[in-house]
Amino acid sequence: MTGSVRIVPRLILFLAQGFLIGRIPVAPGTLGSVLGVAWYLLLWRVGGGWSLIAGSTFAAALAIPICGAAEKILGKRDPGSVVLDEIIAIPICFWAWSVLHQFSGLAPRAIAELALKDWLVIAGGFAIFRLFDIWKPWPVRQSQVLPGGLGVIVDDVLAAGYVNLLTLAFWAIGVIH
Repeated sequence: MTGSVRIVPRLILFLAQGFLIGRIPVAPGTLGSVLGVAWYLLLWRVGGGWSLIAGSTFAAALAIPICGAAEKILGKRDPGSVVLDEIIAIPICFWAWSVLHQFSGLAPRAIAELALKDWLVIAGGFAIFRLFDIWKPWPVRQSQVLPGGLGVIVDDVLAAGYVNLLTLAFWAIGVIH
């Protein structure tokens, strides 16, 4: 096998394993989710809610073939070292909150400008996502039977959907703003 042919699988694994974070033996999904928070903050800072939705949708679409190829390279279905699914799902967790902020007239803020309440919402969304990602309520677990990278990505996107539903409920009753 030539050097250039070996580069492609390495690049796929580098991306799918979250820049090698997924190779850390303790809590790789949680560590990947931490990187997902950084991805969320970058997308929000670039252009608010619409940038967040466009960027995370594009990233999720790219992640499907990358994760599918990583499964083939590693010879496992949804390997634990593949954390790109958590990375792309975390920003999706904050779609509702970010769009509600945008419609409320709140401009995107730099990380240093985020208030304590913002950090509490981010930490809460992170924790709730991890809970749903591990617990896998219906239809999260069932979606894992989808073929290849689609099965890897969809379960995390559905878990993020649950976070958005809770966010809307918490916003409606005034728990978060």
